[in-house]
Amino acid sequence: MAEQPPPSPPPLPKALDGQTSVRTPAQIVAYQAETTIEARDDRSSGSSVNSATQHFDYLPDSESISSSVFHFGFENGRRYHKFREGRYQFPNDESEQAREDMKHAMMVSVCGGKLFLAPIEQPRRVLDIGTGTGIWAIDVGDAYSTAEVLGIDLSPIQPDWVPENVKFMVDDAESPWLHPPNTFDFVHARHMCSGIKDWPRLISEAYAHMQPGGWIEISDQDFVPYCDDGTMREDYVMIRFLELIREGLAMSGIDLLGLRKHRQNLEKAGFINIEEKIFKVPIGSWPKNETMKAIGMYQRSAIYDGLQGLSLGPFTRGLGWSPNEVEVYLIDVRKALMDSSQHTYFPFHIFYGQKPWIPI
Repeated sequence: MAEQPPPSPPPLPKALDGQTSVRTPAQIVAYQAETTIEARDDRSSGSSVNSATQHFDYLPDSESISSSVFHFGFENGRRYHKFREGRYQFPNDESEQAREDMKHAMMVSVCGGKLFLAPIEQPRRVLDIGTGTGIWAIDVGDAYSTAEVLGIDLSPIQPDWVPENVKFMVDDAESPWLHPPNTFDFVHARHMCSGIKDWPRLISEAYAHMQPGGWIEISDQDFVPYCDDGTMREDYVMIRFLELIREGLAMSGIDLLGLRKHRQNLEKAGFINIEEKIFKVPIGSWPKNETMKAIGMYQRSAIYDGLQGLSLGPFTRGLGWSPNEVEVYLIDVRKALMDSSQHTYFPFHIFYGQKPWIPI
């Protein structure tokens, strides 16, 4: 029998939908992660299952950027960025873009409808590092019409039609920043531990280019499965799968668990008022709570739909596997993702900190 994909996750509740919550804040239903996510009892409830690069007006030197940044590379049937080729190990084609948008909706829901948690009431100049499809930057531009929002990424995959206050630029965040010192009052990065090699340097660059009193927010999932009720078995395939991803990325100098040093790096750069918020993001439809179940199904779909793209780069480039070996291995990974008897989750960490008003 042909392998069946997981059922599509249900629509997220309106009050937790990223678009709705941004435009109608009064409808946001605040969500606080429970200490323990309660598992659903299946016995009684049943299974539920290419744009032109744009720039800030005060960066005239960037207008001469080469047209080569709009090119793409192709490998094993997937499309990758060409600018700084090989820096990022994952594809940027249409299926991956759809998955990134799904992850954005899921993360906004996890955060109770909020686009960010840093206590900045009215950002003025915002930088989104690794903007991807640009959906976070676009949502922020919609929500804060007086802000200037710049998204940078290695791939020119953002849409042409965006709010007038939102612009995109092809750039490498790990290169020296082009912007003048004290430019931004809010710097944002999410899901970037899979692509950044030198976090201390990047965070120090952010500090130098932020206005005094400005905020930085960095968030990512801790890609190690956790379980609170003892249902995760020692042979859970996802454990080894994620270990292999980490090993493959490490061959190119990337630490997938780099988030574990974010607080230390923020402190060393000089940020103060550092906070860390942790949310549990279930894998699959096992939670009893309907909102958490929906989030878990989005999480599972985001992983399931992206398995090939997530694996090919780290496995073939980093570990020397053949594409066929990757496909065979992923059969068991897909089966593990569909096993709701193991109540697993990833912790999602959000760090934010402030640049002091007066140097210390």
